[in-house]
Amino acid sequence: MLELPTASVPVAWTLTNVIHNLGMYVFLHAVKGTPFETPDQGKARLLTHWEQLDYGVQFTSSRKFFTISPIILYFLASFYTKYDPTHFILNTASLLSVLIPKMPQLHGVRIFGINKY
Repeated sequence: MLELPTASVPVAWTLTNVIHNLGMYVFLHAVKGTPFETPDQGKARLLTHWEQLDYGVQFTSSRKFFTISPIILYFLASFYTKYDPTHFILNTASLLSVLIPKMPQLHGVRIFGINKY
């Protein structure tokens, strides 16, 4: 994002954080099913990729990696934006949008029935 001539450093870091978290939300928490044939006889078609990861076992190394990477990016974005209130609120909202669906209590839960089928 820093190669954009009109983007300042805080804007570039906030955009990087928000775009990364938006992409991770879509690919891990919104898209359901599998991209290829699986031997589970269709059980995975109603699960998101996050719910299928490591067969649903919580706190594995891959799940920890996918949880810690947006947190590190959030810390970097907050530091380089010098904790400006506007950027801080955007970055925090973006972080919460990807961390809350990763909580073990929300495994298989569809809020307000969104993405139920």
